[in-house]
Amino acid sequence: MAKMRTVDAAVAILVKEGAIEAFGLPGAAINPFYSAMRANGGIRHTLARHVEGASHMADGFSRAKDGNIGICIGTSGPAGTDMITGLYASWADSIPMLCITGQAPVAKLHKEDFQAVDIESIAKPVTKMAMTILEPGQVPGAFQKAFQVMRSGRPGPVLLDLPFDVQMAEIEFDIDAYEPLPVEKPKASRKQLEKALDMLTAAERPLIVAGGGIINAGASAQLVELAELLNVPVIPTLMGWGAIPDDHQLMAGMVGLQTSHRYGNETLLASDFVIGIGNRWANRHTGGLDTYTAGRKFVHIDIEPTQIGRVFSPDFGIASDAGAALDGLLEIARERKAAKTLPDYSSWVADCTKRKGSLQRKTHFENVPIKPQRVYEEMNKAFGKDTTYVTTIGLSQIAGAQLLHVFGPRKWINAGQAGPLGWTAPAALGVVRGKPGETVVALSGDYDFQFMIEELAVGAQFNLPYIHVVVNNSYLGLIRQSQRGFQMEQNVSLGFDNINSPETMGYGVDHVKVTEGLGCKALRVENPSDLPAAFDKAKALMEEFKVPVVVEVILEKVTNISMGVEIDGVNEFEELAERGEDAPTAIIALLD
Repeated sequence: MAKMRTVDAAVAILVKEGAIEAFGLPGAAINPFYSAMRANGGIRHTLARHVEGASHMADGFSRAKDGNIGICIGTSGPAGTDMITGLYASWADSIPMLCITGQAPVAKLHKEDFQAVDIESIAKPVTKMAMTILEPGQVPGAFQKAFQVMRSGRPGPVLLDLPFDVQMAEIEFDIDAYEPLPVEKPKASRKQLEKALDMLTAAERPLIVAGGGIINAGASAQLVELAELLNVPVIPTLMGWGAIPDDHQLMAGMVGLQTSHRYGNETLLASDFVIGIGNRWANRHTGGLDTYTAGRKFVHIDIEPTQIGRVFSPDFGIASDAGAALDGLLEIARERKAAKTLPDYSSWVADCTKRKGSLQRKTHFENVPIKPQRVYEEMNKAFGKDTTYVTTIGLSQIAGAQLLHVFGPRKWINAGQAGPLGWTAPAALGVVRGKPGETVVALSGDYDFQFMIEELAVGAQFNLPYIHVVVNNSYLGLIRQSQRGFQMEQNVSLGFDNINSPETMGYGVDHVKVTEGLGCKALRVENPSDLPAAFDKAKALMEEFKVPVVVEVILEKVTNISMGVEIDGVNEFEELAERGEDAPTAIIALLD
């Protein structure tokens, strides 16, 4: 066998495992690993401006395509602690990602050496595996185990911490003899799936709730085929949005307190049976459990056994990979279809479609300053079905989920459970790396955009073009709305009199100037009638310069977006659509 440094062995393993896209910042304690990447040449490295940004880039890359695993690399000490938010975001949403940190030499770990921190202990709560590798001979096995852990069961991130002397040590290693460890995923039995299907077909008004586990499993096509075979409507969760296209007849809308459709909530409340596949029953989806569960039975299928019964006890639970479960359900459903024993749900589907064509929110406002609903209407017009949206949290994300349209898996990429501000821009850059040549559109409020605005320079340096729509009301808007009951909303205003940019009219930071200073292009829109031309101009600039293009839209300062505390009690703060012209980009045209 060949003798080589541990880092050379580690990089060779990354390449063989197919993890060849890295994002990070070099530093003294990780320089040996960087030298190994340079010598190998098989891994592309994107230099971030902040290590947290690098972690979100790796996360976005992992989410962009089936099978992707993004790598985040940093030095010792604060680089590892900077990664924690990125690890949390990927862990919360079941995203595989590998973080690699440098570390002080083993002999100095207990001496409070410069930038020596116990990153293993810090990272463990937000990873599937965190390990400081203390022996050189453990390096190949640790990396081998990391890939198995990331891919097995409920996916998630791993952190490997490499002391400097461990990186420099030599070991015997033969990459040709290296083999990835088998990936372990539970699989439902036929008996379990037969019972689940028996319960579904005994119902009069069944629904399928499609979670992010379906997208993680690459099983969206199987979901659509099963729904069509059974003729049963589908409610995607926020993380499962796109598993069935929005314009499919059986897409019945999203349910929840915030990121939901009026017709989705009404359809769930009208149902008598729900089978959830690859979902968590998140509280912003369910609202109060008494309301959500009353009058209906539940089957829950999830890859992680301990998720079943975590939020509420289903009538029947199955631990299974979503793809394996859907394959098995399809097999049984085909047999029953051939035997003509499946019920006819056409009347139920017609009811759901009627709700979809009538219970809509108004988007066509002509106000100046611009109402946010109009922005999403114009985005629907400007961007086609191939568009991938990237966003994280805030009123912008909530309204976007209520009003935008998604037409396929991995075309809505959202840090759903953690929702860290600042995630959007770096994650979008990672998505562009994972979807070269495709249309990527990010969506941020002003606060999310400002959190990691420096990462736009990465897009300029490495020619990573995408369009970033920034809806600017110069408020921390979601918090302002939630503080209404405390009479303290004025305390989260972000506007100030920017004497160097009077053109911002009291909206604070001049995002156009900052964006251009970072090497990108930017437009500011103040009138809703100018939005179509601005989006066309943004596309042209992106194509010409191959950099991120920011479209800043100046919104009315105080906006309240539809939300509530129960799915049967969502507050509608704006006018509802009464005619087709009120919601011209609705999936089903509203009849006048």
